[in-house]
Amino acid sequence: MANEFSLTDLVPDGEPITVLDVGAMAVGSSKAAYAPLYDFENLKVIGFEPDETECAKLNENSDGRFRFYPYFAGDGAKVTYFETNMTMTGSLYEPNTALLEKFQNLAELTTVVGTHPVDTVRIDDVEDLDDVDLFKIDVQGAELKIFENAMRVLSKTTVVHTEVEFVEMYKGQPLFADVDGFLRSQGFQFHTIPNYGSRCFKPLTAGGNINKGLNQRLWADVVYVRDFMALDALSTEKLIKMAVILNDVYQSFDLCYVILEAADKKTGGASAKDYLGRLAAAAGGI
Repeated sequence: MANEFSLTDLVPDGEPITVLDVGAMAVGSSKAAYAPLYDFENLKVIGFEPDETECAKLNENSDGRFRFYPYFAGDGAKVTYFETNMTMTGSLYEPNTALLEKFQNLAELTTVVGTHPVDTVRIDDVEDLDDVDLFKIDVQGAELKIFENAMRVLSKTTVVHTEVEFVEMYKGQPLFADVDGFLRSQGFQFHTIPNYGSRCFKPLTAGGNINKGLNQRLWADVVYVRDFMALDALSTEKLIKMAVILNDVYQSFDLCYVILEAADKKTGGASAKDYLGRLAAAAGGI
């Protein structure tokens, strides 16, 4: 069923839902994964935009709920940034051109135009980052290194939305299995894959579309949630905000119900029962 209602009314007055956005190119637009939360007045977004000029513009245009830092997230070391002809494909890992050239319209979007030494900042060393609800990350291969240096923040996070690669699009990058294993070790469960990235091997195309693939999956967005077998470990407030994210952003109505039920066990409330009623009243049912 389509999502026809928000659960943000369940969030206690004055309590924020906090999003950490590392790779915040789409923030503020409808393309952001968490765009359905924009109307929530207590939404708090903390983003990382390494370009200082662009970062300043983002802060100037913010309505006060969004705040941006001009940092490259990483392990605190000085590293090389590979600037490409498309801003969105720049990375702290070198594009694997030999592999990318096997596919339609990938090497053409990841041509290195310059390299720059940059300082990275550990997420856990940013004092402003304390209680994050949704950790969204898209950094072209550097996700695992960032996660490994964000364990304090991850310990309070309930939902992680990360890009992963299934093949080595950037030389030496960790792949899906590496990211998956690490997040599981930190108390997360795999939940869903909202979208895949695919291309055809050259010279074929799918219906003449160079940006459409057949069966070869190359990358994807993957969502992890705090272990649904250990929900008792979360506070009522964290459970409620996790339920809001799963309902409003991902339409994961079944898991949302499970989480609300866990919150009700702590409070003696009836939010899960009420939620079933709201779902039943929505057009088309479930």
